[in-house]
Amino acid sequence: MDPATITMDMIIMAEHSTATAPEQGDDVLIRGRHTYDTVTDKISSIVLTRKTPVQWMIGLGVGFTLLMVFLFSATVLLVKGVGIWGLNVPVAWGFAIINFVWWIGIGHAGTLISAILLLLNQDWRTSINRFAEAMTLFAVACAGMFPLLHLGRIWVFYWLMPYPNTLALWPQFRSPLVWDVFAVTTYALTSLLFWYVGLIPDFATLRDRAREKSKLAAMAYGMLAMGWRGSARHWLRYERAYMLLAGLATPLVLSVHTIVSFDFAVSLLPGWHATIFPPYFVAGAVFAGFAMVLTLCIPLRKIYNLKDLITDKHLDNMAKVMLATGLIVVYGYAMEAFTAWYSAAGFEQFMMKNRMFGPYGYTYWLLLTCNFLAVQALWSRKVRSSAIALFIVSMFVNVGMWLERFVIVVTSLHRDFLTSSWDMYAGTIWDWGLFIGTIGLFLTLMFMFLRLMPMISIFEMRDLIHKTRGDDDAHQDS
Repeated sequence: MDPATITMDMIIMAEHSTATAPEQGDDVLIRGRHTYDTVTDKISSIVLTRKTPVQWMIGLGVGFTLLMVFLFSATVLLVKGVGIWGLNVPVAWGFAIINFVWWIGIGHAGTLISAILLLLNQDWRTSINRFAEAMTLFAVACAGMFPLLHLGRIWVFYWLMPYPNTLALWPQFRSPLVWDVFAVTTYALTSLLFWYVGLIPDFATLRDRAREKSKLAAMAYGMLAMGWRGSARHWLRYERAYMLLAGLATPLVLSVHTIVSFDFAVSLLPGWHATIFPPYFVAGAVFAGFAMVLTLCIPLRKIYNLKDLITDKHLDNMAKVMLATGLIVVYGYAMEAFTAWYSAAGFEQFMMKNRMFGPYGYTYWLLLTCNFLAVQALWSRKVRSSAIALFIVSMFVNVGMWLERFVIVVTSLHRDFLTSSWDMYAGTIWDWGLFIGTIGLFLTLMFMFLRLMPMISIFEMRDLIHKTRGDDDAHQDS
């Protein structure tokens, strides 16, 4: 064989083709006597050879049905305008900003798992980073719908872009809403590049394995693989690009939701004007993001029988992160109440009393039940090791974080400085239709991703097997 044609994959497979990952108790990151071949077969077969599970068909059907609800609600909105929403004079944003912030928060865990944990050399990210990154992209896509839809006439966005024009119209660059455009767009593009670069070696694996089954699939994966051959030069360039994108994505995790919090914090409105908001929002984003990762991860490992690759150790670590960030979020709640009391400002104190005991008081206490009381169960190792218990807690957090955004927006606005402008707010059927419809968009994109692309990184799982082998096994294999 010509030495120039020898690739890194050939070298690894030749030296370690019989490498296995030994069982090591509850802390093991990959169970079973897996080899490089068995891991590759198991992950790639989900896309290439395995029959589509009935649960996948049901999930896609539910997601697509809800997506149709979104399209219908958006069509009615474009025809009739934002008057179909439940907006009024004190509550001028409503569901649009609530859902925008909620979806942006969900999109944070993927980049955190992929970028920050990669830089910190945390191997437990390996089994969950791929679909967490996909979740980030789909959540940001759902979030991006609401700033456009709240215009009522989406084509008005033409006048919001910062470019020279004959009418000398420019956005107000001192507005945090304009900051959002740049922050979220940068975050989405960086996350997309980071996700795609990580997929390139796996696309090459699927390309090679699909040749005997489907020429069309092999051609598609070959185009996505961009000529990847697994040579040493390719791996060198890949690692440099991947680490560079991880370094770029890391500050974005912290900056994006900080800028989103400025939508509220830079105002002078009681309930919004708080310096605690940036760290409080970032912690809340990670909190909500990991809850959604668990919500997706637990059913997937059951449906596709991935308990040997997504082990109890992964669930335990994600639960610990969710517990830590949940405590930070609760600290933010406490500081809001303390600041209102300590400031002795009448408007701030009234806002907190109205938030706790006013017409929407039940949402505040439900919020604390979901984000504080339910999360305390994660102190128990038995709960953290139970997939069912973790799924229930994560669902509580998903609901609680949406309620948090509702409380921040509505209870701070619906009773203004003048009693004559007080009013109640409730979303109409069209508000709920758009919100539930974006959940359908999210589910549809996620299920399509699961069917067409590897949900777990193949080459990173190979590397994990190599790391978990003992030195004696390595010497014997080589």
